[in-house]
Amino acid sequence: MSLATARSLLFAPGNDEHRLGKALAAGADAVVADLEDAVSEGEKEAARTVARSVLAGARTGSLAAVRINAVGSDHWESDLHAFAGVELDAIVLPKATPDAVAALGPEAPPIVAIVETAMGLRQAYQTALEPRVAALILGAVDLGLELRLEPRADGQEVIYARSALVVDSAAAGIRSPFDLVHLDTNDDEGLEEEALLARSLGFRGKVCIHPAQVAIVNRVFSPTREDGDRARRVVEAYERCLADGRGAVALDGEMIDLPVVERARRILAETERSASE
Repeated sequence: MSLATARSLLFAPGNDEHRLGKALAAGADAVVADLEDAVSEGEKEAARTVARSVLAGARTGSLAAVRINAVGSDHWESDLHAFAGVELDAIVLPKATPDAVAALGPEAPPIVAIVETAMGLRQAYQTALEPRVAALILGAVDLGLELRLEPRADGQEVIYARSALVVDSAAAGIRSPFDLVHLDTNDDEGLEEEALLARSLGFRGKVCIHPAQVAIVNRVFSPTREDGDRARRVVEAYERCLADGRGAVALDGEMIDLPVVERARRILAETERSASE
């Protein structure tokens, strides 16, 4: 598993050793020890100690990351210092802007930037261009608070933000972004519908806050067997078409040309990665 192909980012409180351990065993592509929102002011130091111990210890097949406190807060520099020397796969940066990314310096690990402010949304493309930034996350709760959005069952209140992050990520040449968290951990049907919508909009992963959400997210953001079979037929038909000196061909009533084929090849690549992981 790599950050470029991760589907599920499972957050767990950094000061809760038990929940961090459960998260690492949940089958998520990446586990994020949260030092920010999930940890009270008086527990920040304890969270650093616990999260460092857990993440530096036994490792599973999941990528390991920490969400530090926001740049400019009283804690972010202590967060970075606490994890100096720990082999992390990513640092998750809240309230991301280009200036906040720059404050972390040029050194690895990669940064996953949470876009959750109005300014962060306006500057998301510039943030995505920063060399250390590997992916964007839509932080819809804080963004919705600042913009005074009212949640809707169909997600239309954040359709602009979702589309903006997909476009900005593609334009900057980084992987597709991670979608917002589904807050109702008992609503499997709603989670799946939300993930399917996000996938249709160009997202290729989603934030989770409970281990039970991981399997649904991983499934939605992986090609189905039918997707793979169809993609294989598209590529094969197009290659036969090229061999005959043509640039397009019909398959099951659909005109197949190069953009359709490139999408099919992308699905095949995702299918192969899912099979190997």
